[in-house]
Amino acid sequence: MDIWDIIKIVKLAILLVLLLLLIPCCKKKAQGESEDNSIWDIDKKGIPKFVEVNYIELSQIGRISKFRSSVGHDYSDAFEHCRSMKHYFEPLSTTDWSSIKIFAPISGVITRVENEWAGTKIEIASAIYPAFRISIFHVKLNLALKVGDQVEKSAFLGTHIGSQTMSDISVIVNDPSRQGRMVSFFEVLTDQVFNEFYARGIDNRASMIIPKNMRDANPLNCNGDVFINTDTLVNWVQLK
Repeated sequence: MDIWDIIKIVKLAILLVLLLLLIPCCKKKAQGESEDNSIWDIDKKGIPKFVEVNYIELSQIGRISKFRSSVGHDYSDAFEHCRSMKHYFEPLSTTDWSSIKIFAPISGVITRVENEWAGTKIEIASAIYPAFRISIFHVKLNLALKVGDQVEKSAFLGTHIGSQTMSDISVIVNDPSRQGRMVSFFEVLTDQVFNEFYARGIDNRASMIIPKNMRDANPLNCNGDVFINTDTLVNWVQLK
């Protein structure tokens, strides 16, 4: 063995040592990214568009309430109050409300199953963005679901409970304060899914959201979670 063979062996040994040293670093980085993904700072990162499936049969819906509307009751987060930070989907009067199918809009894990006065509330944490959790209200479940169950996007969850109430949906984000910050369902839709709404006459996502400064300038008054004053803003968007 000459000197050049020895040099090659030494170089290979050094390279192997470096690779072994890098592997733990890479693992730590990957773990850090996963942990960071469970908390999401909207102000720094924006709102990802990850919902690839509409949760409801849109052909059966007549109108949709805006984010921060006065429809229903106060449903707000730790940063705002006395406003409805979800969307109500009101079915057409000509359809059987209890026949409207409800689907999982995302793949993820069930984080909440609650019996309501009408039907069941289901909450799903996104598999891709676990900081984002979507709640669907008033579902008549097609199958028994429990916390920890995995669901795939497009999975048939059941039907809307019936004519006693509308269907509604909300999105909450585990923000850095860990208090929960709500965003509009329309902000997390992919362009492909939003095109379904565009075909029904919704020109842009912003038209489904009452801006915070506009709502603050036109405040609602609440007694508990009940709105007690007349709203001066437009709360509904009629579908074509």
